[in-house]
Amino acid sequence: MRIALGVEYCGTAFRGWQSQAGGGTVQDALEAALAGIAGQPVSTMCAGRTDAGVHATQQVVHFDAPVARPLTAWVRGVNANLPDGVAVRWAQPVADEFHARFSAHGRRYRYLLLNRPQRPGLWQGRVGWFHLPLDLPAMQDACGRLLGEQDFSAFRAAQCQAKSPIKTMSTASVRQSGALLVFDFAASAFLHHMVRNLVGSLVHVGKGAASPEWIDALLQMKDRTQAAPTFSPDGLYFRGPVYEPHWGLPAPTDDLIDGLLG
Repeated sequence: MRIALGVEYCGTAFRGWQSQAGGGTVQDALEAALAGIAGQPVSTMCAGRTDAGVHATQQVVHFDAPVARPLTAWVRGVNANLPDGVAVRWAQPVADEFHARFSAHGRRYRYLLLNRPQRPGLWQGRVGWFHLPLDLPAMQDACGRLLGEQDFSAFRAAQCQAKSPIKTMSTASVRQSGALLVFDFAASAFLHHMVRNLVGSLVHVGKGAASPEWIDALLQMKDRTQAAPTFSPDGLYFRGPVYEPHWGLPAPTDDLIDGLLG
């Protein structure tokens, strides 16, 4: 039976999602916990790989269960075997044709940026930080220029393995909640480091180093070296993939973060 899981994690203590030599990744921890319930190795596939230090409010994972277990075992049982900072929120049987990555037709990210003179204490590792005042309307203007089908080469990491830099951005916004700036992005897919590179350039606009029209120029130039540096992973949250309703998966939820932001 193919099972889909909804997983949340704080990426601070992990070396990213994808399994690698030496361990220390979310995938390593999850597969070890699943193996503890199954009694044999279990391989997983996620909807969107995240880098070291990046968090997820709803990563979706699928695996082919080698043995029959109650769904509660794939949630409470797995959680009992997981380290701090990662938890399964739900488990659900899915059709054999479902694929966590390839069945998704969109993905969503949020970046939380603390904008105050003092660095974060309580939120260390969970928010980005910029010490100078930022111009919110200018950044909102700049966000609007990212919408639609665009060539995002200027915001693509050199090691990106995507076949094409052309993606369709359906949401690019920034709002303020107290001292936090909340950036939201939704697109058909994202390039490696794309969101962190976008935030870096939007902050560049916000601090007055460039006008919102600079974003148009970057999109036209398609040159990563002309954009701002990559921003910290600390404030980046993968909010989950977007699937067609017929798969019957729970809707993505950011209940904890949305509750904190008010």
